[in-house]
Amino acid sequence: MAYASHIINHSKKLRNVPNFLRHEHSILVRWFSNGTQPSIGKRDDIRKIHHRHCNVPSERETVTRSATNGSMSKFGVQKRNPIAGLAFNQGLSSSQVYMRRGFSSNSGLPPHQEIGMPSLSPTMTEGNIARWLKKEGDKVAPGEVLCEVETDKATVEMESMEEGYLAKIIHGDGSKEIKVGEVIAVTVEEEGDIAKFKDYKPSASDADTASESSAPATPKKEVIEEPVSSPEPKTSKPTAAAPAEDRVFSSPLARKLAEEHKVPLSSIKGTGPNGTIVKADIEEYLASRGKEVSAAAPSAKAGTPAALDYTDIPHSQIRKITASRLLFSKQTIPHYYLTVDTCVDKLMDLRSQLNSLQEASGGKRISVNDLVIKAAALALRKVPQCNSSWTDDYIRQYRNININVAVQTDNGLFVPVIKDADKKGLSRIGEEVKQLAQKAKENSLKPEDYEGGTFTVSNLGGPFGIKQFCAIINPPQAGILAVGSAEKRVVPGSGPEQFEFASFMSVTLSCDHRVIDGAIGAEWLKAFKGYIENPESMLL
Repeated sequence: MAYASHIINHSKKLRNVPNFLRHEHSILVRWFSNGTQPSIGKRDDIRKIHHRHCNVPSERETVTRSATNGSMSKFGVQKRNPIAGLAFNQGLSSSQVYMRRGFSSNSGLPPHQEIGMPSLSPTMTEGNIARWLKKEGDKVAPGEVLCEVETDKATVEMESMEEGYLAKIIHGDGSKEIKVGEVIAVTVEEEGDIAKFKDYKPSASDADTASESSAPATPKKEVIEEPVSSPEPKTSKPTAAAPAEDRVFSSPLARKLAEEHKVPLSSIKGTGPNGTIVKADIEEYLASRGKEVSAAAPSAKAGTPAALDYTDIPHSQIRKITASRLLFSKQTIPHYYLTVDTCVDKLMDLRSQLNSLQEASGGKRISVNDLVIKAAALALRKVPQCNSSWTDDYIRQYRNININVAVQTDNGLFVPVIKDADKKGLSRIGEEVKQLAQKAKENSLKPEDYEGGTFTVSNLGGPFGIKQFCAIINPPQAGILAVGSAEKRVVPGSGPEQFEFASFMSVTLSCDHRVIDGAIGAEWLKAFKGYIENPESMLL
């Protein structure tokens, strides 16, 4: 055969090769060294062994691929030839697909390959299987999509690296929180081997082994075994005889008191007849020891901090979601803030008139927050650029004006939505806010009660008396209005030495600078202030 000399030359390069490979290689050398022509049956065996020696990588091969513009587009394989000890690398290693090749073993399993959960982003530690596009028994070719994997950032297609058959799916559709490197499927070379993996289960250490393969190897410390020396014979050494307790003279009352306070009588000098320890000696010893402890206590407190008393409160699901969204907002959205003071005297007068009408008709009272929601919605209609959200390809400007209202409950922060707030009257807005707030406190909000918002209002002024604050944008929205409390201030009058009192409310608009430029944000605040200071215009 043409590769006879190639096989024989490998015999000088066997290093760190498994014993079964070394044995098979010796068979190849014997067949080719005598120069005879092998039989047809032996030729098939030779091809299989030669393929395993010259084309098969080591026990593990790492398939790498790099992302270009968010999609996986380039592939590469890093293999190690077990015979020649040569390594070559193709492609990049920004993400990794873990594969483990299993050879024939005493368990009766044919050659197969375990496919591990891929690492598709630098921060990915686990992933989910969205769905399998191939089913067990299907033939797969290099480049064909096996399944869709949900990472911490996106859903990515995982492609097959080699030709074969999908013998076993370990984790099916919808599997969650699969560690990177954990086996998710098994492929075989021959179609007839599929049935042998019907009940196959990977070993528990496969995921750990796969994860360790991507980490840099740590040098092993050489263990030096020291010769075991024979134990020296033990010899008893003379020790000074301890004073017997019965030689310490004490009164029965003193002995009982000493036992109660665990006081060693040998450490006390008796003052009774012939050095007998009496009750007064024990009491004096206890008093002196108490002074020493009280004197040492301040120094101990100054030197070491006292232990903290605390309670660990498990995260609720709403707390996890709120933390995740707000962290994402602060890390990815370029916030900037605009603050303006609005005079609310006319607003309060109008509210009093409207509430009188509401009470006469049996309706519910209108709050300042209801008027703020209405003014914000009308300002968004006048400045629609603020009723938008950012995407990678475009800015989406909404025609619907849906206002989320922040509601604090014992379970966490909820933001139910008032849909089409610009088209609803103040009474309708007030009723919906009260109903949604009650449902939030009862933890009975449905998805349609809080989804679809385009802008958010957060009010800490009326309920809590906060003068002014800056709120975090609720993604994917581009703005949120933080409403403070109203306070009376002295303002200059029309003439000299004249002054008046007026109530002002501070509001702060948080803007996404990718969507709302500074001038646009200022224009929206101007429109909002106009509606607050001239509230009759909201009724037109």
